[in-house]
Amino acid sequence: MNLLNTLYGTTGLSMLTFQQTIMIIVALLLLYLAIKREYEPYLLLPIAFGMLLANLPGVPNEGIMEKGGLLYYLYQGVKLGIYPPLIFLAIGASTDFGPLIANPKSLLLGAAAQLGIFTAFIGAILLGFTGKEAASIGIIGGADGPTAIYTTSKLAPHMLGPIAVAAYSYMALVPVIQPPIIKLLTTKKERQIKMIQLREVSKKEKIIFPIVVTILVILLVPSAASLIGMLMLGNLIKESEVVPNLVDHARGAMLYIITIVLGTTVGATANAQTFLNVKTLGIIALGLFAFAMGTVGGVLFGKIMCKFSGGKINPMIGAAGVSAVPMAARVVQKVGQEENPSNFLLMHAMGPNVAGVIGSAVAAGALLIIFK
Repeated sequence: MNLLNTLYGTTGLSMLTFQQTIMIIVALLLLYLAIKREYEPYLLLPIAFGMLLANLPGVPNEGIMEKGGLLYYLYQGVKLGIYPPLIFLAIGASTDFGPLIANPKSLLLGAAAQLGIFTAFIGAILLGFTGKEAASIGIIGGADGPTAIYTTSKLAPHMLGPIAVAAYSYMALVPVIQPPIIKLLTTKKERQIKMIQLREVSKKEKIIFPIVVTILVILLVPSAASLIGMLMLGNLIKESEVVPNLVDHARGAMLYIITIVLGTTVGATANAQTFLNVKTLGIIALGLFAFAMGTVGGVLFGKIMCKFSGGKINPMIGAAGVSAVPMAARVVQKVGQEENPSNFLLMHAMGPNVAGVIGSAVAAGALLIIFK
């Protein structure tokens, strides 16, 4: 019996706490959403598995807190702000900025959707969070996981786990969260509006655009250089059409490798000790509020543009102003076709969607200037 007790004492089961059990259940739930429901599986799957690793007892801290473990060293790319800009490079190499160039007014919708960042920031301040913590929470409203991770790693690294999980969970739930908000704020007639086809954008315009945006944004908001610079570099190597191998590797192997490492290490920060507390629940709630308000801001400004255009702009495209590329644009397309099967809004929604990526990076840069 003593031998059995001794053997049992060496197992992880003997060390398993109630809090760790809850976190393991949460990790399994996220794995279910990623695998079975396919909610943002590329990121949610490694994040959930990293969370599982961090909460299994008995392992000599295979998480990130103890120097010497594998995940500790991989996590340095998050801590030092390396992985998020590289993901932006891959996003730029995968994204067509044509719809935004063809319809520059989309920038206004992308800007309006940043409402979620600043309303959640104010809410977090009122709830007693510090300025740096509130800025990190607010950035969830941009619906941009890499930007949320980058900002939090600079301002409030102790909150990285819950903020990353909240940001990517809400990004994954875009098809669930956005349609009710869109339908609440728009009429059936507005949702049925068909927009005219966008003009053809020349290759010259597509090459000049990332160069000009890089210069203007970094001159105005220097702290956004890492994110905007990499985003525009990725797009430039795509549109230049002179380095196809770089494009293929940036949006292929590099993107997926960094995604695995980033997701797993961020998930591993979500251990029971730091995750299960009232402050974390506040972060989760404020993150949802931020994301919802971002959608509200985009749609309401879309309604204003619809009014001034004489009913030529479908206000739903404003919902794509959040930075969940291209999922938010696909949601707008889906809701539009439910109301009018002949309606095709995807390319119109991609303009605000790309603008949202730029807008969230600029907003993050502004917050870093204020609170760094």
